[in-house]
Amino acid sequence: MNSRPGVETLPPDEIERRSFEIIEKELPHSLDPELSPIIKRVIHATADFDYADNLCFSERALESGIAALMAGEHIVTDTNMAKSGINKSALKRLKSEVLCYMADEDVALTAKKNNLTRAEVSMDKAATLPGRPIFAVGNAPTALIRIYELINDGRLRPSLVIGAPVGFVNVIQSKELILRTRTPYIVARGRKGGSAVAAAVINALMFSITKN
Repeated sequence: MNSRPGVETLPPDEIERRSFEIIEKELPHSLDPELSPIIKRVIHATADFDYADNLCFSERALESGIAALMAGEHIVTDTNMAKSGINKSALKRLKSEVLCYMADEDVALTAKKNNLTRAEVSMDKAATLPGRPIFAVGNAPTALIRIYELINDGRLRPSLVIGAPVGFVNVIQSKELILRTRTPYIVARGRKGGSAVAAAVINALMFSITKN
């Protein structure tokens, strides 16, 4: 007798496969085959099919992001939640590292002294990293705005900017600023986003390398 009426019983390793089968069936329209794995991974993380339409990709976004990951570039997030959501096994295989400076004491002190948000100061700190990091922003519009300013000032050349802050104040505006740059980007237009979206994009890019 089934003690869980209406519940589909699946072994753990089948749950993700089944989830992607459901996503494929319920997509509102067909997707670009190159972008499809990213979009489906974000839908999987959010159960929100609006991402089939509101994820925007610059011309070289996937190429640049994958090349950066294969080169072991740093990944910078604006939340420890996004950092936690990035697959550790894939990171290890790619010899990459995720950094989040939001909880650093020096960041807190500088932010308070200069009346800035920790997200802004975190991006300033990240601008001192070597190479061309990937930035995955899923929470703070001020982080995205600061990235835009640092790019324009010539102090930052990201390999890829994932712009997915969520909310109401300056969220749409911060994303539109990134769309104006020549920096490779993946942006969730509108108010929707979040740390899960930022992490899902990174994971999808990594899986395109490590699962081949």
